Amino acid sequence: MKLIINYPEHLADALQETPEELEHEMKTALAVKLFELKRISSGIAADLIGIDRVEFLMNLHRHGVPMIDMPASELEGDARNV
Repeated sequence: MKLIINYPEHLADALQETPEELEHEMKTALAVKLFELKRISSGIAADLIGIDRVEFLMNLHRHGVPMIDMPASELEGDARNV
């Protein structure tokens, strides 16, 4: 499937990016936000961007999104059960 987003021609120049860099940034922002909202998995998000899942997870910090979003108490409980 394909999603078409119209944006002003000058947007890439305003952001000092090539059109390809801007489109990649837009796809990445969409994937990261949907992942953050727990709407899609990390694997689907990575597929959307065209990278592997580990690379997607390792780059989440660049967007201020935690790789694991779990309360500390739940995380501690999981760690004890390993």
